[in-house]
Amino acid sequence: MSYAIIETGGKQVRVEPGRFYDIELLPVEAEESITLESVLFVQHDGEVTIGQPFVEGATVEGTVMRHFRGRKVIVYKMKPKKKTRKKRGHRQEITRLMINSISMNGSTLASAAAQQDETPTAYETTEAPTTEETAEAASE
Repeated sequence: MSYAIIETGGKQVRVEPGRFYDIELLPVEAEESITLESVLFVQHDGEVTIGQPFVEGATVEGTVMRHFRGRKVIVYKMKPKKKTRKKRGHRQEITRLMINSISMNGSTLASAAAQQDETPTAYETTEAPTTEETAEAASE
């Protein structure tokens, strides 16, 4: 499993190909592709690359799914015995970003298509031994 840690909107986010993440608003239209170059850390097949502060040549490519507003946060300030009360609300603008691939120096380390190929399906798993096989193994 490959993943990267990127910095966006003043926050650090651990991202994997094939998953979506809610981050702060990006100045990109919906259904458009975006390349993030502020990659702090990359892990691929046990090989770790740490940036100082960013990993050179590392990029994370994603597609903006949609823009929306987050849940409302209420800020209530009150000073007792002074009749002072302030109630304010805030809703953060959020972008839902689907991660397509993680690249390093132009070569793709992990992509969403490769992640889907690696996951086993239900009919590919090994079957449990039957009761006859377990009875034979117990008698031996």
